[in-house]
Amino acid sequence: MQRRDAIFKIMESIDDELVICNIGFPSRELYDIQDRAENFYMIGSMGLASSIGLGLALSQPEKDVVVIDGDGALLMNMGSLVTVNACSPRNLTWIVINNGAYGSTGNQETYAKGLDLVSIAKSVGIKSHNFFDIELKKKIRNDSCNFIVFNCKPGNSEAPIIDLTPEEIKDRFMNVIDR
Repeated sequence: MQRRDAIFKIMESIDDELVICNIGFPSRELYDIQDRAENFYMIGSMGLASSIGLGLALSQPEKDVVVIDGDGALLMNMGSLVTVNACSPRNLTWIVINNGAYGSTGNQETYAKGLDLVSIAKSVGIKSHNFFDIELKKKIRNDSCNFIVFNCKPGNSEAPIIDLTPEEIKDRFMNVIDR
């Protein structure tokens, strides 16, 4: 299974949740699989999807927030694990797709390949799970902060470029939040 398949599988459990997606190919694949106003596609700022998702979860406590992140992005901002645990919003589900590669820059191998990301997240206090050991829909709605690792193979799909401007992505997402 590759990242595109993982995103498809994740989206099977998504209803009206707000979704923040990691930069590059993950955002392109999500856009191609299931574009919707509740999706915020990161255009830049690698490593910050989790920080944006945390801020959103804290400011919108009545909405469930799902972050779709990558192993390379997590490694770029490991401090976010500690910050998410310290804030521990009950409405945040952070999913890291671990394909062992920086997919958007040429599939260079990451150091996550040899790491147990679930154990690392647990060591700072976050409830952590492997994707195939849980029912995702229940974890999203269980009123606790969760970190989930979805292991898959590297590779990018032929997903098209997102044909929305950054301003259009932001504006339609903000309109959903303001409802």
